[in-house]
Amino acid sequence: MKETVKEVLLSILPITIVITLLQFTIIQLPFEQFMPFILGVMMVSVGLILFLLGVNMSLLPLGEMIGSALPRTNKVWVVVWIGFLLGVVVTIAEPDVRILSSQVEIVSEGAIPKPVLLLSVSLGVGIFISLALLRIIFQMNLAYLLLAGYGIVFLLASLTPPSYVPISFDSGGVTTGPLTVPFIMALGVGVASVMKRNTASKDAFGLVALASIGPIIAVLLLGVVYG
Repeated sequence: MKETVKEVLLSILPITIVITLLQFTIIQLPFEQFMPFILGVMMVSVGLILFLLGVNMSLLPLGEMIGSALPRTNKVWVVVWIGFLLGVVVTIAEPDVRILSSQVEIVSEGAIPKPVLLLSVSLGVGIFISLALLRIIFQMNLAYLLLAGYGIVFLLASLTPPSYVPISFDSGGVTTGPLTVPFIMALGVGVASVMKRNTASKDAFGLVALASIGPIIAVLLLGVVYG
C-alpha cells in the first residue's frame, strides 16, 4: 500500500505542480474553473491507488497462474486458444481502447462505428498474443516476427485510405494501457517459467511488442474493407 501511494504521488505531483504554477503566473483562470482541476487530481490519485492495488492483488498473480497452467496441458492448441480469448476480453476491458473507439466514431461521423473498431482491435491483440505464446513455446526469433509484422503493416498502409493509417497506429498504442500490459506480461512470465529453459527470462519479454502490431494490422484491414 505504501509503495503504491508513493508511486501514484510521484506520477501525479509533477503535472499538478506545473499547472498550479502556471495558474498563478500565466494562465490565471477564475477560481471556479481552477477548483475542478484540484478536485479531479484528488479523484485521479485515489482512483489510481485503488486501480494499482487491484492490478497487483488480482491481475498479475492471476496472469502468472494461468500462464503457468497452460503449458502443463501439453496441448499447443489450448495455449493458443486461451491466449487468444484472454487477449480479446482484456482488450475489450481496456479503458484507453474504449476512449479511442468513441473518439474515432465521433470524428468519422459514424463511418467507423465504435463496436466495429473495438472488436477489430481486440481480435488483433488476441491473434498476436497467441502468436507471442507460440514464440515462447517454439523459441521463434522475436526480431524475425517483428520484421514480418511491420512488413505487413507497411504493405497494408500502402493499400488502405490514408485516414486509417494514423488511427491504426494509435490503436496499437492504446492497447499498451494499464490494464492490458500487466496481464499480458504476467501471462508471458507464467508460460516462460514452466518451459525449463535457460532463456526463460528473455522469452517472457516481447509479448507487448507483438501484441501492439495486431491492432495496427486489424485497423488497416478495416480500412481496406471500408475504404
